[in-house]
Amino acid sequence: MQNNRPLVSVVIPMYNSEKTIQNTLRSVSIQTYTHLEVIVVDDGSTDGSAGLVEQFAGQNPQMNIQLIRKANGGVSTARNAGMKQSKGDYIALLDSDDEWLPKKLEIQIEIFKNNPHIDFLGSTRNGEHFSRFLFKKFSYLTHISSRLLLYKTFLITPTTLFKRTILDTVGYFDETQKYAEEGNYWIRVCKDNHCVLQNESLVITGGGKPDFGFSGLSSNLKQMELGELKNLRDGLNLKIIGRIEYVFLVLYSLVKYVRRILIVKLR
Repeated sequence: MQNNRPLVSVVIPMYNSEKTIQNTLRSVSIQTYTHLEVIVVDDGSTDGSAGLVEQFAGQNPQMNIQLIRKANGGVSTARNAGMKQSKGDYIALLDSDDEWLPKKLEIQIEIFKNNPHIDFLGSTRNGEHFSRFLFKKFSYLTHISSRLLLYKTFLITPTTLFKRTILDTVGYFDETQKYAEEGNYWIRVCKDNHCVLQNESLVITGGGKPDFGFSGLSSNLKQMELGELKNLRDGLNLKIIGRIEYVFLVLYSLVKYVRRILIVKLR
């Protein structure tokens, strides 16, 4: 720690992100919380992404940017490589087309300081604010269970900040799962850790693009649905839900899948 400030490791997986990566890094450079290390993992890019990261690092030496190059293996392999390289007390995940608001880390570190029982924290994004979901009411800080995540993925990757101890107890992303992999990880994390949603929008994701059916991994709706169904099976196997609730959630997921297809076709 530096002056009693914990070190935050910012892990950014990157693949062919030359159009967005410098804006992403710029959003980290203007953070009001500055005790950081930044680990960019180039997952086998074939464009000029890596060169742009090196250029930005040279122009901002105070940011402690590390660039890891690896063969293409998918976003989970890239995140895992970055987390294994990290040294921070906390880990923050950020995608290469997303941006943080300037006080994102400062606000979240203060929440951890004032609530030492919290292990994992995610905020809202793109102006979101939750009042209620089904029978659950949301306050500024709301506990999120693995069971609730099987209904809706409230925790979005670039909004998250979590204690390093989670890596010791839960491990890493499942590198065999290419779609809905972050939801799978959050389910495993929140099963035995205290996870919280911060009802404050601190992140801009995807440059304002729709959440699905536009680009990147989320554009493949069928594979995303198969990933979500795998997460439900894992929830059943981990005894987070019983068989009757599992069947209900499978049907619920399929209804959402059909709805997404219709939205994309009508967009």
